[in-house]
Order: sequence, then C-alpha cells, then structure tokens
Amino acid sequence: MPTPLKREIGGWPLLFTGLGSIIGSGWLFGAERAASIAGPAAILAWIIGAVVVLVIAGVASELGGMFPVSGGMVRYSRTSHGPLVGFLAAWANWIAIASSISVEAEASVQYMSSWPYKWAQNLYVDGHLTPIALVMAGFLVVVYFLINFWSVKVFARSNALITIFKLVVPALTGIALIFSAFHPGNVTGSSPGSGGFFPAGGAGVLTAVATSGIIFAFNGFQSPLNMAGEARNPDRTIPFAVLGSVAISAVVYLLLQVAYLGAIDPAHLLSAGGWAHVNFSSPFAQLALAFNLNWLAMLLYFDAFLSPSGTGSAYMASTSRMIVGMQRNGTAPEILGRVDPVYGAPRPALWFNLGVAFVFLYFFRGWGTLAAAISVATVISYLMIPISALTLRRTAPGLRRPVRLPGIGFFGPFSFVAASELLYWARWPLTAEIILLLVASLPIYVWYRRNASRTELRRELQAAVWLILYLPTMALLSWIGSHEFGGLGWIPFGWDMALVAVVSLLFCSWGVRSGLATPDLAEISSN
Repeated sequence: MPTPLKREIGGWPLLFTGLGSIIGSGWLFGAERAASIAGPAAILAWIIGAVVVLVIAGVASELGGMFPVSGGMVRYSRTSHGPLVGFLAAWANWIAIASSISVEAEASVQYMSSWPYKWAQNLYVDGHLTPIALVMAGFLVVVYFLINFWSVKVFARSNALITIFKLVVPALTGIALIFSAFHPGNVTGSSPGSGGFFPAGGAGVLTAVATSGIIFAFNGFQSPLNMAGEARNPDRTIPFAVLGSVAISAVVYLLLQVAYLGAIDPAHLLSAGGWAHVNFSSPFAQLALAFNLNWLAMLLYFDAFLSPSGTGSAYMASTSRMIVGMQRNGTAPEILGRVDPVYGAPRPALWFNLGVAFVFLYFFRGWGTLAAAISVATVISYLMIPISALTLRRTAPGLRRPVRLPGIGFFGPFSFVAASELLYWARWPLTAEIILLLVASLPIYVWYRRNASRTELRRELQAAVWLILYLPTMALLSWIGSHEFGGLGWIPFGWDMALVAVVSLLFCSWGVRSGLATPDLAEISSN
C-alpha cells in the first residue's frame, strides 16, 4: 500500500501556495505583453481573464472538496470518464505546469540582463538566454527542488513568508509608478500614437487574454487543488485557497496594468509607433530607473529572483503531486508514486520533474518563448473541469459534496464555452500545434493499457470519442475562422465566436452524457 501524504497544510498556507504560484514571473512581464497586444484595453483583458478563471476555479473547488487527493487536477477526469480521457487531460495539465518551472527560473535570469554590467547584459541576447544564463537558471531550478525535497512543512512555511513579500512588492511598484508619473491619456487611449483604447480591436483584447500571459499568470490556482491530499479540513480550506488566491491576485495585476500604461512617456509611445513596439527586457525595473526610483529598481531586481522562485518552488511541489496522481491513475511507473515515509515528500516524482525542467530549459531559452504555448495547454486542461463536475452530478448524485457550487447547470457549460473561446482566441496555428502535442502522447497511454481487455478498451474509447473529435474540430474552426484570429477568413469576425460557442455547447452535452460510473469513483472517494 502506498505511503499516504501527510495532511499538514492549513487554509492560510494553502492560500499562500495558490498566491505563490500566481504571483510569479507573470507580474514581471504580463502587463507589458498584454499592452503590446491590446494597448489600453489590456485592462479589459485582465478582467475577462480573471472572471473566466474564477468561474473555472469555482467549479474545480467542488471537485477538490469531493476528492481531496494528491494531484487532484490529473485525477478528476479519470474518475468521471475513465483512463483515456483522464490521461489526455492529465498530460495537458502536466505539460502546462511542468514547463512553468523552467519559465520561472528563466524569468529571474532574464531580468538580470538589464543590470548595468556588461556580463549581465550578455545573459539575454537576441531574445534568447545565453549558455551561462541557462546554467544560472538551472541552479535556480535546483533550489526549487531542494525546498520541496526535505518536507511539505518546509515548503509550506518558506512559501508563506516568500508570498507575503511577493504581494507587497508588486503593490508597492504599482503605487510608486502611479505617483511618480501617470499619463491618463495612455489609459484612455487619447495620447498621440496610442491608437485609441482598442488599437488592435476587440480581437486584440481576446488574443491578449489567451496568449499574453494572463491565463498563464492565473494558472497557479491549481496548486491548492493538487496539494489537497495534504490539506487539513479540505472542505473549507480548498475553496478558501482557490478562490481567494485568484481574487487577490486579480486586484494586484489590474493595479500593475494601469500603472504600466500610465507610466509610459507619450512621446516615447508616439516615436515607437504604438503599444506593439514598446519593448523592455525588464519592464518595471527599467521604468523605475527612468523615474530615478533607484530604491524601487533595486527592490525589483531582488524580487525578480524571489517572485519567480516562490512560484517555481510551488510548481515543483504541484507537479510532483501530479506525477503521484498519474502513477495512481496507472499511467506512470510505480516508483514515481512513492512518498518518503519520514519527510512526507514524493521524492522520486521530484527527481523526475527536476530532469524535465532541465529539458525545457535547454529547448526553450526565454520567458516569451513558452508563455503562449503554456497558456494554450492550460486551457485544454481546463476543459475537463466542468465536464467532470457535471458528469459526477449525474453519475454520483448522492456523493458527499462539501463544496457544492450553486447554479452549476449554468456555470459548468459557461466555463466549458469560455475555455473553448480561449482556445480559439489563441490564434491559428498555435491551437493546432498544442493539440498535436497532446495527440503525440497517445503511445504512452497505449503502452500502459496494453494488457487491458478489449471490452475495457472499447468502454474507454466510447467515453473519449467526444474529446477525440472535439480537439480537431476546434483546430478546424481555428483554421477557417476569421482573419482577426489568424484563420483563413471563411467565417466573419463575431460569427466565428458564436459558432465556437454553439459547437462547444454541443460537445459539452456530449461529454457529460459520455461519463461513466468508473471503478475509480468508489476508490478515490474513500480516501
């Protein structure tokens, strides 16, 4: 029998785990990236992103309360639809979170490139980290690993202290910039060269939600769910941590977006040719130096290590629990599910994720390289949350639900449609590339299910047909959709999003009807 994880994390440490995952490199770069795509309307992009994630997080909280198990985000869909759907959802989720470990380390080193030293400026050249910078990023990944290696208590306590500091610095940055130099015309879109409030139109706002790092930034709400197996009183602590972390971080991100927009000199905006051409390697630190806020710049340089490091260590903890969950799903080697009986940490899974992080460091050498791809993989993992919750309302109506989301008949389909729209807004061909990455994982599933009976495989396939057809359908809609989202333009703008909504509602209904009363349901609910 596997060693159980210890329930030692209370509500506040769990909240800090969520905040520690959300307030990471996203705050250092997200405002600039969103503004470069949507201009002043990036404010709306953050609001839309926060609302969508809050709804999805609310639905996920019901599942987290029902099944307070380690690696919950990779286990819910298997419980509702069987091994094949569970594997695809777990793979998408794990890719999104595991790659984020490397991104956080890269963000810290990339911020160093604006230091006033020649050696530091050579760390990031032509949009890529240099070899020595990769070594430094690798060292940071090892630090994330060690924080988690010794015990869950060490992680929870260190993460709480780091997260408090991480909240103070972004808030202080936003306030300091607003009081130092604020140009209201930049925010309203009336400054020369701004292109108005919607310089890229409504499509720019929606694309910013999907690809600028907004969804990537909020994705940390999953960390409390993945660590629910170690939470005390999960009935109360899970929704408190999940919803609280999204709400608090949304306020911080909005403050930062307004501060960034208002801080840009209108003359620079005009000479650059608009928001799309305003670029910084270390946005807030460089703005602080421009306003002679040297104390703030130094604080930001320090926090550029601390914020991503806190998030990286939280993701290291979260992904190790995902691996444990995948092993207990039967789609990972037995050794990866082992938990140290003394320290309560899943050490083999930690070692595995350390190796994976090094691989991502080698192939993706810069923060911007991965942000959009991670966001799309994240959206695909979101799709199964409402489907699983709605299915379990049908297949297990009497199951105890400590967190029972009111109005799930509306919020469930709404969140599925919202996730589908996010997938579409990510633009062709990125949508198809991430979907292809999911399909490439199927040989792993086939290997682990090679001894299953024909009856079992047929049942698993029947429960997964809707998802197998949904993914290429979304890729097709992206390909033939409007020019505003990178498509061929066969479907006019506006009508394309309406069609995505209708198609996704049909697949949502199909997905819920395809759910099963799986054997895992009885096993996982007894933990």
